Amino acid sequence: MEFALTEDQILLQDSLNRTLERACPLERVRKAAADKAPYAADVWSALAELGLAGLIIPPEHGGMGLGLLDAALAAEALGRAVAPVPFVAGGVMAPLALMGAGSTRQQGEWLPRLAAGEIVAGVAVSEAASGARDGAGVFAAGGKLNGKALFVLDGAAADLFVVADRAGGLHLVAADAAGLTRTGLTTIDATRSICELAFDQVSAEPLADGDAAATLTRVIDAGRVILAADILGAGQRMIEKAVAYAGERQQFGRLIGSFQAVKHLCAEMTAELEPCRALVWYAAYAFDAVPAEAGLMAAHTKAHLSEVGTFVARTATEVHGGMGFTDLLGLHYGFKRIGFDRQMLGGPERVRRHAAVLQGWASA
Repeated sequence: MEFALTEDQILLQDSLNRTLERACPLERVRKAAADKAPYAADVWSALAELGLAGLIIPPEHGGMGLGLLDAALAAEALGRAVAPVPFVAGGVMAPLALMGAGSTRQQGEWLPRLAAGEIVAGVAVSEAASGARDGAGVFAAGGKLNGKALFVLDGAAADLFVVADRAGGLHLVAADAAGLTRTGLTTIDATRSICELAFDQVSAEPLADGDAAATLTRVIDAGRVILAADILGAGQRMIEKAVAYAGERQQFGRLIGSFQAVKHLCAEMTAELEPCRALVWYAAYAFDAVPAEAGLMAAHTKAHLSEVGTFVARTATEVHGGMGFTDLLGLHYGFKRIGFDRQMLGGPERVRRHAAVLQGWASA
């Protein structure tokens, strides 16, 4: 049995890394953050040309038909570049919802457009994934939606929304639907597009040609794995920057990298993060190949990467000293990206409890 990436997967990640180095340098990230753009359209277009927008969409709908492991490798590359693009929801979660519970007509109408990067999809499942708060929750009755959805991923400039209701159903809602109000939300991560949706008798198409509740679970599991992969990429880049800085910065007439304390910090970051790579890979593999383990592995992976990523982000910043907090180095984009990923779709405590429920150790 082969426990490594295939040649095609290695080529995919290398190709994405090269494209991101060219299309999404730090200055492009800084500009997108300063402009408060929902996403960097030019970067997303360049990635869509490589097939990223349709990575997991079947070939009959214009996609590449790859699995979640391939999507996780892509997410790692995006996290490493802190790329401001709508991949988590638009590239993974929304297609999975359509593929799992959409009708033939719905799939034929929307999947080709998502695969081509023509439209952006937002996903409103935060209440199902991490619990309702501030009166949030969407109620479905008679083909209409009412209520409020918070922390809608990739939602600020979305053309289409996949919305989960309080009963576990899934619905498609056009961004220009009557009665729908979209309000952008500010989070710590300026590279991500998040919004709040308010529904007042909004017409919606149910995704009901499959098991909507099971599909919703898979959509959340996939989102957690992709966020964990994003943390992995961002954390790896922060370690690389810390090591490079330690080899340049001098203090007391010596490179700080020669000090034992700094060596230990860099070694500890690597020792904590590197084993996470296998965890992410297996969780993504299990999603497609070992369904019985998918939910548990997604929860463990999201929780563990959230904790390790937080440690790496803090420690890498400490290695940089005061420079680590400045905009000049751009280290804070990775720091904030990891902080956002940690909480989205459930923080470590929430997903560990979910894992305990799956194991029968706690009640839902």
